[in-house]
Amino acid sequence: MENRRIRIFDTTLRDGEQSPGASLYPEEKIVLARQLERLGIDTIEPGFPASSPGDFRAVQEISRMLQRTEICGFGRAVKSDIDAAVNATRDANRRRLHLFLSSSQIHMDFQLKKSREQVLQIARDMVAYAKQFVDTIEFSPMDATRSGDEFLYEMLETVIAEGATILNIPDTVGYALPEEYGNLFRRVRANVRGGDRVEYSAHCHNDLGLAVANSLAAIAGGATHVEVTINGIGERAGNCSLEELAMAIATRGQDSGLSTGIDASQIYETSRMVSRIMNLPIAYNKPIVGRNAFQHEAGIHQDGLLKNRSTYEIMDPERMGIPRDMIVLGKHSGRHALKHRLERYGVTLGEAELARFTEQFKEEADACKVISDAHLLRILDKTPGGGAGPYSMTDFQVVSNHRKAKVASVTLRNNRTGAENTYAAAGDGPVEAIVACMKQAVDFPLELTDMEIHSLSASETAQGEAQITVRTEENRTFRGSGIHNDILAAVAEGFLSALNQAVSAREEKLSENIC
Repeated sequence: MENRRIRIFDTTLRDGEQSPGASLYPEEKIVLARQLERLGIDTIEPGFPASSPGDFRAVQEISRMLQRTEICGFGRAVKSDIDAAVNATRDANRRRLHLFLSSSQIHMDFQLKKSREQVLQIARDMVAYAKQFVDTIEFSPMDATRSGDEFLYEMLETVIAEGATILNIPDTVGYALPEEYGNLFRRVRANVRGGDRVEYSAHCHNDLGLAVANSLAAIAGGATHVEVTINGIGERAGNCSLEELAMAIATRGQDSGLSTGIDASQIYETSRMVSRIMNLPIAYNKPIVGRNAFQHEAGIHQDGLLKNRSTYEIMDPERMGIPRDMIVLGKHSGRHALKHRLERYGVTLGEAELARFTEQFKEEADACKVISDAHLLRILDKTPGGGAGPYSMTDFQVVSNHRKAKVASVTLRNNRTGAENTYAAAGDGPVEAIVACMKQAVDFPLELTDMEIHSLSASETAQGEAQITVRTEENRTFRGSGIHNDILAAVAEGFLSALNQAVSAREEKLSENIC
């Protein structure tokens, strides 16, 4: 039997932008909208056209630009909002209008200050007005999960009679539990006159951490559209996370009989792009796209993963465009994981040397919590029979000035030949200067594609951690880490770690070709 197709409605550029500090310029919305279309989103809600000239322009440009994705014009049940949404989406290849109006008693009493009869009349008049311009009308009774069934049914029957084609039942304040929310859809479908002629959509907030679970419950209750945001951003605790919902369906699709049009290979890039442009960091433990989502420190887990990924992972991170970096080295790491990490640098130890290295590693890991790649190679240098990767950094300095270009110099030792060379470069920022120095050490192009910088504590003596991802001309990616109380030194160590892995991989490939 064919899977039931769930339509993904993305509101990152509207509800997501309502996250404090996440405001976007129109040009940024356009960049993100292109990526959302590549991701396979069915419907994009690019903004609130009536809210500002910038939002109107962004919605208008996106409507003209995207051909495969449906564009949704959003507004209150107010004529001026409807006019703005209609005009902004006029050039869309496919479009819908999305109107909302409060339905809970607490909202009507304290926000709208209107009676039930007045609210029903507004709903009736505004849906009828919108229907003149657009065939597909989505209507949201705001705070539906705190509205009584009787009034909710009456409001939904009213808008169906005037031409609404999609009923969105929002859990506006994240109050519902999954069983309640799923059953609400079942009751609406069974009791609302005309309810069998329309489609149903879910819009869940995450105040109790249940947005994804509630969205899945809504699907089980008959919803075929789900409103989501990238990284789960949005008002307060956010919305249903696209990547979590999409991968829950993809991972359990055979069991649930569901599918989406999401291209999983674009998930990671989309997540990082939204995080960068909106300046909203991704939590380490965020499912799917968080830094720890596919990283493992426990020795038992590491050993199992190295033998067969399916022992402890239910998804393939590389399928979602996530760089394969599953082993985090700490005091719980085992010998097998250490051997595997060293091999990434072209280092092979005998059993006796590996035992001594593991003992030294455990001592330092007890003190440092997490061992960066640069630290790992320093431990290796102290181990009899050991030897560092292709390059070691013996000196490093950066000269920074408020008004002038930043200048860096880095001295690297080639551990294959023993030669030391000092490289100097300038850049608009110190990181650019450091990277320009190190690139001079290798004879192939190397591009820094991603950088994460974190503080490992909150004191003045805190160490900084840098996670650096580089890409070679063969489109291979390598990720290195550096930890140092000088954050620029941590960046240098992290970049050198990634560079060393790229060099080792290149040497291994050349060796294979010679053989």
